[in-house]
Amino acid sequence: MYEPIRSPSVHSPADDADFPHRSREEELDIQLAGHLAALLAVTDELGLGAAGDRIAEQVARLRGAPPARHAGLTAAAPANLHRRAHTLAGRALLVAASRADTTAAILSAERMDAHTAALAALADPASSARLVGAH
Repeated sequence: MYEPIRSPSVHSPADDADFPHRSREEELDIQLAGHLAALLAVTDELGLGAAGDRIAEQVARLRGAPPARHAGLTAAAPANLHRRAHTLAGRALLVAASRADTTAAILSAERMDAHTAALAALADPASSARLVGAH
């Protein structure tokens, strides 16, 4: 029913390979940096400077160089941007947990909470006014 795999996996190192192979940890670093860089772009678009700075620090740590930052604006509604940022932070959290990166995991979880709160505030402005007044 299924045809057997005839070639070796691209993820397993060959003895006579002419190119370098990355370790699982290196692949996870690259993936985490990518998710955080995408989160940074959305965070910058939302105008969240302090949060963007914290994310940029983690991207720089993972990549060894500071990320490119831009304030590219789209016509996306703030609610859509917060949803996108929440999704990206969730992806970063999964990868950070997979590679046991506590700092990135905590940052990602905090960003998820912040975007959840922002979405709730956009959905019900009266409740956000009560929350602001309570602090």
